[in-house]
Order: sequence, then C-alpha cells, then structure tokens
Amino acid sequence: MPFFFPQVGEKEWVQLKAISNYTYLVTRTARQIREKKRRGDGMEYVEKIMTLIANSGEARSKAMEAIQVAKTNDFIAAKKMLQEASDVLRMAHKIQTGLIQEEAGGSKQEITILMIHAQDHLMNAMTVKDLAAEFIELYEVNKK
Repeated sequence: MPFFFPQVGEKEWVQLKAISNYTYLVTRTARQIREKKRRGDGMEYVEKIMTLIANSGEARSKAMEAIQVAKTNDFIAAKKMLQEASDVLRMAHKIQTGLIQEEAGGSKQEITILMIHAQDHLMNAMTVKDLAAEFIELYEVNKK
C-alpha cells in the first residue's frame, strides 16, 4: 500500500494499479501514433489498421445477417450475403498479409493496442463467417 494513499486497502490498490497500467498503455500508444504522424511516416500504417478493423466488422455483420436470412429459409440470399462477407474479408486479409510482408521485409512495425484490436476483429470475423456457412448448411438440410 503506498504512503500517499493510506486509506486505500490492498484490493483497492490493486485495482488502481490496473487502471493506471491500462491508462499508461493507451496513452503510450496514442503518443506513438502522434509521433509517427508528426514524422510523416505513421498515417499510412494507422489507416491500414483502421481499414482492417472496418472491413472485418463489415464482414462479421454480413455473416451474422446471412444466418438471420437463412432462418427465413431464403438460402439463395443467405449464400449471397455470405459471399459478400467473404469478399470483404478477403480485402481485410489482404491488408493483414501486406502488413506481415512489410515486417518480414525488414520494415519494423510497432505493435499497438490498435493493431491488436484489428487482429482480434479479423479473427472474430473469420470465425463467424466459417460458422455462418455451417449454420446456413444446417438450416438448409433441416428444411428438406
């Protein structure tokens, strides 16, 4: 327990430290992005990450919508939406592949919370799309 918070118990101190650590990480990440932007070499990287997040989110939404449409037994429309999800996901995956190739080619990329967030979105979208395909197939088989 720190001397400057004598009334704070051990549990509260652990919570304060966790909040402080999170705030530090977010602040550090924002500072790194601002510094790259100031130098003129970071916006492209940030734009790629934001596009990766947006495309992944759109693909996930389309896959979820495809499941809802399949529930109404409109399998042609559901498969069309699933194809749209695949197309958008392909664009997101292309961005991810480009970032990996840049790093493999020697371009040092900083791992930021924003990048981790983007990767999380991409992996979730890929999983949801795969599961949506299975759901659509199950709904179609059960209708027969």
